[in-house]
Amino acid sequence: MSSGYHTTWKVPSEHREDPAYRAAGRRMDFAQAVYDRRSALGWSTAELARRAGMSEEDIESIEESGVDPTLELLEQLATALESGARIDPRTSPEFRFEGHAA
Repeated sequence: MSSGYHTTWKVPSEHREDPAYRAAGRRMDFAQAVYDRRSALGWSTAELARRAGMSEEDIESIEESGVDPTLELLEQLATALESGARIDPRTSPEFRFEGHAA
């Protein structure tokens, strides 16, 4: 049984400012936001792909943090996810997809 040696990570401040570190964090936040909204809607990756006009492999790549979030992609997914997109680099996570008010 694991004793939790890696329950938290200590990242030196100089690494947090590295552009590659920040880009990886954005991809991870974006991936989580897509997954969270898709799951909240009860959709499969295939259903989101169909609604977004993308391939299932594209959606899987996004959810595996393999895609940089662009404005065009955010707009495309927000429409498909029937939501608005919120981006705030001062918070963690930076990305959220929020359902429209009824």
